[in-house]
Amino acid sequence: MSTAAHLSELPLFPLGTVLFPGGLLPLRIFEVRYLDMISRCHKSGTAFGVVSLTQGAEVRSAPGDGPLAAETFSSVGTLARITQYSAPQAGLLVIRCEGAERFTVKRSEKLRHGLWVAEAELLAPDQVVPIPDDLQHIAKGLRKLLNQLKERDVPPDQIPLIEPYRFEDCDWVANRWCELLPVPVEMKQQLMSLDNPLLRLELVSDLLDKSGWS
Repeated sequence: MSTAAHLSELPLFPLGTVLFPGGLLPLRIFEVRYLDMISRCHKSGTAFGVVSLTQGAEVRSAPGDGPLAAETFSSVGTLARITQYSAPQAGLLVIRCEGAERFTVKRSEKLRHGLWVAEAELLAPDQVVPIPDDLQHIAKGLRKLLNQLKERDVPPDQIPLIEPYRFEDCDWVANRWCELLPVPVEMKQQLMSLDNPLLRLELVSDLLDKSGWS
């Protein structure tokens, strides 16, 4: 994928979830429109864009299930870079992706075979902001959770955090909690779209208090 700020013909994968920069996204792919797209991205080493659905479903309905709801999705998404790729059987791909840069969709088009492509612009990466003293407990809680998973001998490929761990960074800690907390997709999208990592962490702190995780 070009590092230029402007991306043309970016393939999109609308999903019922939100991918955060530095996050982990495992996918099992069996729809023809995405099998071809993912194969091309893997062979070329390029990223695709993950955008959160606001209407419609991830998987197309089978014939006879009635009319399809039109797909609409958020205008801010995250590039996904494929880190693991396998084809265990014909018509099935199993991949793991890592969230990279965020982008904003300027124009999108649905091609004849159902694949979305977009003209998009990369958003500036979040600045590295040290976690203030009054929010250090948020990072400590995340570290404690990670240690508990390791103590239970959870296999590395099932741990929902990707190294390198950055427990001192507002952006990284906030993003990881956003992925873990059981909050609606719409709220996760709003948090991901924020340009201020400290504000994102402060909002995560409020969510942790309300959910009883802190």
